[in-house]
Amino acid sequence: MAWSCSLKSLLTVFVFTVFSVSSVESYQCIEHLCTSLSCPSTTSVCSTTKGCFNQMQKFDTPSTITDHMLKEKGCYTDTCSAMTFSATLGDQRRFIYENRCCTSEKCNQEDITPPSSSEPNGVECAACYNEKEKSCSSVTTLKCTGSEKKCIEVTGTAVETSTLRLYGKGCATENACNLKTNVLNGIQIQASCISPVSNHGNPALKSISSAPIILLLLKVLL
Repeated sequence: MAWSCSLKSLLTVFVFTVFSVSSVESYQCIEHLCTSLSCPSTTSVCSTTKGCFNQMQKFDTPSTITDHMLKEKGCYTDTCSAMTFSATLGDQRRFIYENRCCTSEKCNQEDITPPSSSEPNGVECAACYNEKEKSCSSVTTLKCTGSEKKCIEVTGTAVETSTLRLYGKGCATENACNLKTNVLNGIQIQASCISPVSNHGNPALKSISSAPIILLLLKVLL
């Protein structure tokens, strides 16, 4: 009798396990990789039980010859971390990064459109850019726009060799502070936020400009 009960219990566990495995939802994601400014329209699909990802990286420079673009879509097998940040450095360099995660049929089909805003937000940062040394001989003042309300200092090194690839200062979104991540298939960037420029970098100007107002208030009070 005990042997019969054991067989029934074992059969029940087996049937439940098979049912659980077969009931795991599986769906398709768009699979696509583009490493140039003119991306091909051809795509394929992959099957997943986890989710889809959709990533866009764009590095704008003064010349389209030196611009970089990376678009990648597919299935993720472990975890996916959604993240969006941007930074505008000196010498007209701007980097935009966005990674989206979703969990439905072909939910990563639409291309990501890079956000853009030319509306000044009142923050001014020291700005420069250098690909040879971790310093800048010439620093300008950059008026930040849109959601880039933090001043940033960033260093980029090659992942495999740790050689310097870029160094710069400028404006960035708040989540770029204390950021360390790999971008553009081979560059590790490490960023930290720094103090903004006050009155174009000259605190004395603030005292001089406010002096006539203080004298006027004293005359009224006296």
